[in-house]
Amino acid sequence: MSRSEEPPYGMPYDRETRYDPPSALLELQDQPVRRIRYYPDGVEGWLVTGHAEGRRVLADPRFVTGERFVHSPTELPHVFVSISEQVPPGFFLFYDPPEHTRLRRKVTGVFTVKRMRELEPRIADIVDARVEALREAGPGADLVREFALPVPALVICEMLGVPYEDRDAFQRNSADMLDLARSVEDRNKSMAELFGYLMQLVPAKRAEPGEDMLSALAADDEVHDVEAAGMGLILLVAGHETTANMLALGTMALLEHPDQLARLTGAPVLWPAAVEELLRYLTVAHNGVMRIVKEDAEIDGRRFRAGEHVTVALQAANRDPGKYERPGDLDVERDAQGHMAFGHGLHQCVGQQLARVEMRIGFAKLFAAFPGLRLAVPSEQIPMRSDMAVYGVHTLPVEW
Repeated sequence: MSRSEEPPYGMPYDRETRYDPPSALLELQDQPVRRIRYYPDGVEGWLVTGHAEGRRVLADPRFVTGERFVHSPTELPHVFVSISEQVPPGFFLFYDPPEHTRLRRKVTGVFTVKRMRELEPRIADIVDARVEALREAGPGADLVREFALPVPALVICEMLGVPYEDRDAFQRNSADMLDLARSVEDRNKSMAELFGYLMQLVPAKRAEPGEDMLSALAADDEVHDVEAAGMGLILLVAGHETTANMLALGTMALLEHPDQLARLTGAPVLWPAAVEELLRYLTVAHNGVMRIVKEDAEIDGRRFRAGEHVTVALQAANRDPGKYERPGDLDVERDAQGHMAFGHGLHQCVGQQLARVEMRIGFAKLFAAFPGLRLAVPSEQIPMRSDMAVYGVHTLPVEW
């Protein structure tokens, strides 16, 4: 094979626009499953950009996560994990059945649709309080600092039983863990610090339990303290980072698509569908989902060999023209059900229903309270989280 015929390197990462995946990634959609070379040493593996193909990979138990990732789909430092060496016990994102099943079922009951409906009044109160704080601070503010980050952070802190006054430390460690421009060693250090913080909370919860998730885990004889801390770690980080970035980036996207925002302000009943469309359109988990082939498998005539790496590009799958008509358009009345913003299969985001409720209430109340909301600076000046595992904006100056 000549050099020009070799598979391309990795998953294209550099964006040309604020909301669209890299054009080089979308160009690879002509082959929804293709060979690529992984960093750093050019070993061959797979990239999946198709929606249907991505769902099949993520639903297939032969594609696993609980292995050591030694290659990256991007030039940025990626996740080097080994359950026995670096991942905290209980961090079930990197576990496969039966351990994944045992741990995840300890928390799934807290995130059911029924439980989220019961939480709606409290979430609405938190959003109202942040809206009022914005109004008092206004007529301008950084929406990330004053609204998008505090809302989900307050919610997940209450659910877990983590003191909100400790937010500066855990949000700093959380952001550092997700900064792909930092070395793997530095990110692991931030993870260890946050894990150590939660390890101190667990025995304290056992001694003085409350009506929160960490107290329940600390009292569970089937869960070790280190596992409770590990589960708390993943829920604390994922429970505020993704929703915070969706609230901020989604607000920015709607302000830059005033025709879409006008349809929502005229018909609030559309907000649930709009949230699904924003999730699809923005896909803030833009770094792809990595899997390793546990045993030989065949999908759409492609033969995956045991030990090979596979990356499912969620942001490309959510722009698959075979699934969505005009996928590059933001259409708040689109039926975006079936999108992969939360992943798919066994490891689909356990907190997705909570995220939906927070976004639906957060967006609706924010735009109702500030009908004149607008960006305070040209959008080109807003710093994007391009090198973070969760895409979004670092700050969002707004005024009204």
